[in-house]
Amino acid sequence: MHSSATFLIEFGAIILGLGLLGRLAGRLRFSPIPLYLLAGLAFGEGGLLPLGASEEFVAIGAEIGVILLLLMLGLEYTASDLVSNLKTQYPAGLVDMALNALPGALLALLLGWGPVAVVVLAGVTWISSSGVIAKVLGDLGRLGNRETPVILSILVLEDLAMAVYLPIITALLAGVSLAAGSVTLAIALGVAGLVLFVAVRYGRVLSRFVSSDDPEKLLLVVLGLTLLVAGLAQQLQVSAAVGAFLVGIALSGEVAEGAHNLLAPLRDLFAAVFFVFFGLHTDPESIPPVILPAFALAVVTALTKIATGYWAARRAGISSKGRWRAGGTLVARGEFSIVIAGLAVTAGIEPDLGPLATAYVLVLVVLGPLTARCTEPFALWLTGRRTAPAGTPPEHGATPEARTLEPVDDGGPER
Repeated sequence: MHSSATFLIEFGAIILGLGLLGRLAGRLRFSPIPLYLLAGLAFGEGGLLPLGASEEFVAIGAEIGVILLLLMLGLEYTASDLVSNLKTQYPAGLVDMALNALPGALLALLLGWGPVAVVVLAGVTWISSSGVIAKVLGDLGRLGNRETPVILSILVLEDLAMAVYLPIITALLAGVSLAAGSVTLAIALGVAGLVLFVAVRYGRVLSRFVSSDDPEKLLLVVLGLTLLVAGLAQQLQVSAAVGAFLVGIALSGEVAEGAHNLLAPLRDLFAAVFFVFFGLHTDPESIPPVILPAFALAVVTALTKIATGYWAARRAGISSKGRWRAGGTLVARGEFSIVIAGLAVTAGIEPDLGPLATAYVLVLVVLGPLTARCTEPFALWLTGRRTAPAGTPPEHGATPEARTLEPVDDGGPER
């Protein structure tokens, strides 16, 4: 009874604390992820108030949080959207991978880490935070902007890449042989391709099977199906997160919308628990030694993300303002970076990887919304100063002829 009471007190305090932190983040108008990570640091080993009885339950809740994050992400897309994006936007996805995975890999090599840690840190720096970026676009009223489809296309391609990347990481962390790893990747690609095929051809049939007018039954069927598929995927060394993502893709129409509305509160709860759990496994004393490399990596990869968005928007015919907005919006890292680092921390491959990833995400999850707001005006101010004739104010530096070279882009929705 005593341990049960301790568990209820600890877990209740965690949930209450997360709710208050979420409120605080809402009032400050930024993502609550850094606050959740800091809470985990406070409750973890070496923190202010280490947990005892509830740590095992928090670990299970964290795993459910990852599954729900990927399920909800899959529900955002239809299979036809994914196939269309893959066909038309793959060059932007390749540029995104090259520019943003390379800095992480190079830093890991400079730190003398092994090949597995190199691949992990490359993934941490590569993937943007879909959740943070979606919130920023909504807060800034840019969902209808001309550059927004370009941003979403890059995020979709990153999500698709995760379906391949996560099984590779899982196999590497498990220490399997090259042959076994190849089999795991082949299974993952085969399952992903099969799900996309079924979703395109028979998505309506599957959605009708799952559909229910009763919210309770719909919630139970979708959640049960997701956990079942995630468990089977993990048993096959494919990754539970990928299994959940594929379930989300397979559901469409009213079922996807209804499931999204029902599962959103659960996703928010368990995702918050996941970020706390990651912080629990990071000793606060291990962060100061990696602050400088983490900050340097954050600055470099912020610039490479801006370059990625600018290039992709330019390729899509977006004018200069929209290009800078697209680049600045993509800077934020968050849930995916923590998911990738969390796998490595659990496997215990590199003691400094967890602290460095925590510091890196803390910097960019705060910096991301700022770059989304400020990149465009700062870039235009800077380029205006460079092109202005001597003695001419920057805002009047461009000639009428120069101003007509690009289409006018006021940031409004397409008509």
